[in-house]
Amino acid sequence: MKPDVLRVRELSVRYHTPGGGVRAADGISFGLQAGERLGIAGESGSGKSTMALSLLRLIKPPGRIESGEIWLDGRDLMTLGDDAMRRLRLARIALVPQGSMNSLNPVLRIRDQVADALRDHDVRPTRRELEERVQDLLQRVGLRAEVAGMFPHQLSGGMKQRACIAIAISLSPRVIVADEPTSALDVVVQKQVMDTLARVQADLGASIILVGHDMGLMAQFVDRLGVMYAGRLVELSPVRDVFTSALHPYTRMLIASLPSLERRGLFQGIPGLPPPLRDLPPGCAFHPRCPLAVDRCRTETPALRDPRPGAWAACHLA
Repeated sequence: MKPDVLRVRELSVRYHTPGGGVRAADGISFGLQAGERLGIAGESGSGKSTMALSLLRLIKPPGRIESGEIWLDGRDLMTLGDDAMRRLRLARIALVPQGSMNSLNPVLRIRDQVADALRDHDVRPTRRELEERVQDLLQRVGLRAEVAGMFPHQLSGGMKQRACIAIAISLSPRVIVADEPTSALDVVVQKQVMDTLARVQADLGASIILVGHDMGLMAQFVDRLGVMYAGRLVELSPVRDVFTSALHPYTRMLIASLPSLERRGLFQGIPGLPPPLRDLPPGCAFHPRCPLAVDRCRTETPALRDPRPGAWAACHLA
């Protein structure tokens, strides 16, 4: 078994609001092996993006990481000062953001945005070295050389996203966190972006955490899949096992809601809505929507345990 490049232990994040505290991530633990692709899926509001941003310590007030450990190559990121953490971002762990349109500086050319990322980490190439480096990065993500001199508004959505990937890999990080990198893109461009991610991962030998709600995309891309509900990790298994023998009822219902060529005309959703995070029901948070819930589910919060080797689930019935 490959060693873990990233290990998260009991990570909890709370947002403090006038209406009370909202725990958007609650006791999340997992490991990420070198070269692995890990997916994190769930409905909107399940805590996926909060978890992803907390790995880079990018949670801003009124949010706060309340407890937990984030180990990257043997260093606990929670013990680092702000300056040390800033230097670690991009160099060791990088983010491909959800909205490339809002992430790129609209008044800087792509070349200058790459240069800013390098200068922020004390990499100061000559003009010629910078041009060569930018051209290499753009080529690696499938963009033409002339994109270096363009502004973000001159690029299509898919080109912007690949420009964000180019910036994310500019210092060869060990871990790439991709937070819904294909949102608002059509299916053809989605495939181009995911192919780009796969290619740069292979070039770098990096690990990827892919955050999203598209179970079909997860099935095609990741090695293991984690499923989140109401701020908690409720299942974590090899992706093939998830789609053939999921352990948690929520996971099975997410998969059943996918469109099917065999069941044309039928659409099966999950009844009800996710609970508000500031007012979770007692016991298992999913029990009001779960067709298999028993009395124990309504009173006792299930712990994440491994009913079979390599597979984890937070369900009394697993």
